[in-house]
Amino acid sequence: MRSKFWILAAVLLLVATFLPACAPGIVEAPANIKPIVFVHGAAGSAAQFESQAMRFTSNGYPAKYITAYEYDTSQGLTPQFPMEKVCTGLDEFITNVLKDTGADKVDLVGHSLGTIVSQTYLRSSPERAEKVAHYINIDGQGGANLPGGVPTLAFWAGRRPPSFPAAGTIVGATNVTLPNVTHVECSTCPEAFVEMFKFLTGQVPSTDKILPEPSGKIRLAGRVVIFPQNIGIQEPSATLQIWEVDGKTGARIKSQPQATFPMGEATGVWGPFDGKSGVNYEFCLVRDAFDTHYYFEPTIRSDYLIRLSAEAAGSQGLSSHMDRSERQSNMLISRGKEFWGDQGADSDVLKIDGNNIITPETCPLNKLVNVIFVYDNGTDGKSDLTAPIPYFYNVLSVFMSGVDLFIPAADPPNRAISVVLTSRGGGGKTQVINVPNWVSIKHRMGILFNDFVQAE
Repeated sequence: MRSKFWILAAVLLLVATFLPACAPGIVEAPANIKPIVFVHGAAGSAAQFESQAMRFTSNGYPAKYITAYEYDTSQGLTPQFPMEKVCTGLDEFITNVLKDTGADKVDLVGHSLGTIVSQTYLRSSPERAEKVAHYINIDGQGGANLPGGVPTLAFWAGRRPPSFPAAGTIVGATNVTLPNVTHVECSTCPEAFVEMFKFLTGQVPSTDKILPEPSGKIRLAGRVVIFPQNIGIQEPSATLQIWEVDGKTGARIKSQPQATFPMGEATGVWGPFDGKSGVNYEFCLVRDAFDTHYYFEPTIRSDYLIRLSAEAAGSQGLSSHMDRSERQSNMLISRGKEFWGDQGADSDVLKIDGNNIITPETCPLNKLVNVIFVYDNGTDGKSDLTAPIPYFYNVLSVFMSGVDLFIPAADPPNRAISVVLTSRGGGGKTQVINVPNWVSIKHRMGILFNDFVQAE
């Protein structure tokens, strides 16, 4: 009997030795955590907090405790920006989060323009500040004192282009500079997560990775939103389809979608969709005028902050400036981390059918590019990667660029377009998204890369 006991003890010891201490479903949330409310910056959305949300849930936070307040940033920070209306909306949002979770306070996180919104909110009245336990200020507005007297952690990006405002400080706060990190990346990188987790919980996180669901099952949910107003799409005939696709080609595996969600509601909310970890999915927004296909890397963890950006029907939005034809495919490529093209060995490499589109000309660090419009400029069947397309390079002072690349198309598609990203800091690992060569006259494509290299 005693020998059986020692054999059992030895087995349990081996299991404890090789079982990851931070395996999802095993990590317990720290005591007394608060719901997190994220407030995005200009031209942003909840997607800027998507990877951090999955890191928090990998460390025991309930998914319903990670939320985001979205608002219209079309006016930018101008005299026309409706600050009080936005702050009133934030107050209502926080009140609803407290009601839904039963918590007494929230933890507030603002990025860029979201720091100005958050600080204005906290300073506007003691009653509003009383609803917030901690505040995290990410690469935005400084301050001569703690906003509303709330304990504050302030992040500042260590890599700042000459045209960008100098890093600030908030007096009385814990101020942290993240070296070798730029503005958008400051809100999405694992280094920021570790500091946030320690500040909010008083503990070191079990992991800074996004861990796979142990069951192999995931749930996906989010919104289809009109950019940059962040209002939900509302078209009675529009639907969102989710298709399982072949990761090697992007082609749909079955004749019918795995799920279909109507988009007639003003919220644009869809899901949850019960999917499988590590599987490639296409999200297709079907509209009267054209279809928009969104492609991601395979997801390994449940994600509730997916945002699919679209333009209002009939609008002259940014994509209307892309030339289209039945000969070419067009795509918009984005990532929640800037693409660097002029930093030597620290640059990113993004190849479309073998052509690297991230160059010193198209993606210099001082442009902080994280969205690239790719199409055949002038529909001449030729590519020119020596300079960016002027309209998209200049439409905003930062964040966007355009690349003139001819990608042959067919209707129906007859081949796969290879899109391969080798991210700086990724140890040489490639991130691959293969998509069909849809014709641009009928189809839009969004290619959305992770801002992290996926854990094995």
